Amino acid sequence: MRKVQVKKIKARLISSFLLEFFLILLYKKDIIREYFTSESVTEGHPDKLCDQISDAILDAILEKDPKGRVAVETFVTNGLMLIAGEITTSAYIDIPTIARGVIKDVGYTDPSFGFHYANCGVVTAIQEQSPEIAKGIRVVKEDLTKLGSGDQGLMFGYATDETKELMPLPISLAHKLTKRLAEVRKKKILPYIRPDGKSQVTVEYENGVAKRLESVVISTQQSPDVSLAKLSKDIKEKVINTVVPKNLLDRKTKYFINPAGKFITGGPQADTGLTGRKIIVDTYGGVGSHGGGCFSGKDPSKVDRSGSYAARYVAKNIVAAGLSKKAEVRVAYAIGVIEPLMIRVNTYGTGKISDDQLSEVVEKVFDLRPGMIIKNLNLRRPLYRQVAAYGHFGREDLNVPWEKTDKVAELKKYSK
Repeated sequence: MRKVQVKKIKARLISSFLLEFFLILLYKKDIIREYFTSESVTEGHPDKLCDQISDAILDAILEKDPKGRVAVETFVTNGLMLIAGEITTSAYIDIPTIARGVIKDVGYTDPSFGFHYANCGVVTAIQEQSPEIAKGIRVVKEDLTKLGSGDQGLMFGYATDETKELMPLPISLAHKLTKRLAEVRKKKILPYIRPDGKSQVTVEYENGVAKRLESVVISTQQSPDVSLAKLSKDIKEKVINTVVPKNLLDRKTKYFINPAGKFITGGPQADTGLTGRKIIVDTYGGVGSHGGGCFSGKDPSKVDRSGSYAARYVAKNIVAAGLSKKAEVRVAYAIGVIEPLMIRVNTYGTGKISDDQLSEVVEKVFDLRPGMIIKNLNLRRPLYRQVAAYGHFGREDLNVPWEKTDKVAELKKYSK
């Protein structure tokens, strides 16, 4: 009898062990590893320099004429800047002086950097907005409920709960690294750093959760008398380790610091810059979708800008309300048409209610007509140069209206 009981106990233990072993194998098999990379650029990067100049011009006009219409592009190359576009305003601004002021603020104050705020040539070619476009978006007696869209297009907003600012982790870290690069330069913590620079991070995910950084890339303009060994040591210590959480760095993390060698010639001397060429840097780092339109140099009647800001506002409130872990909001417009042509929400299967239901709730809570976006987010004021570098979204360091989460209670109410 005892032998039978012992055999049964052994059989149970073996079965239990085999089951546990099988579950471990099954669990390991189900681990899905993914990698995602995002980049950012410093304020001294030629394209970002152009974005900031275009938005500084916009801010100067809106400060004097909130109804001004602006669509300005900036181009920079070795020793030369061209500013062109359409401006309709009652205000007078000194465009070359504004542009030189931005270049100076960014840090091109030494001729050895290859571009100098006082010595570069400035050419302007400005005309008024097309009368056909102006007619299509004219507001009668300033009734913003009747403002038509300034253009056609598809705009996207995105939010995710993987960071406290509800932004994707890769672009969040990339921006923090480039901001820190500018900080150590301006505070002379690393005085040999020059204005042009980039960052890039690759995040490893396990089953959708960020686990570690696979790689970190920093490319920064430098003075010629600093060795790559010193630069690498200083960047790791003063930039990367002060920004990236320790739990995301391990012995397998790869570091690439000025991987092509010394980076001495930079800025517009080395590379032409143009407004609107960093649209992925400006948004979500490649996560989600993009309609293709840039933001900088455009007044808020252009839905490329205001529609994208509104879509982020909606997506952030959805995630902040706990209605999904991540959300992409899609909005479409036609030029001169008051109502949006489409409003849709995609929660990637993480929603507490269906995407169809959530889209209906969004239409009840948010007024996404172009004029009402301008009114409700108070967009006819100088706001824009401050977001022209280091991202337009997730900016907890700035009090921008599209980052508010003041619709959470209303969303919860209608979602019931």
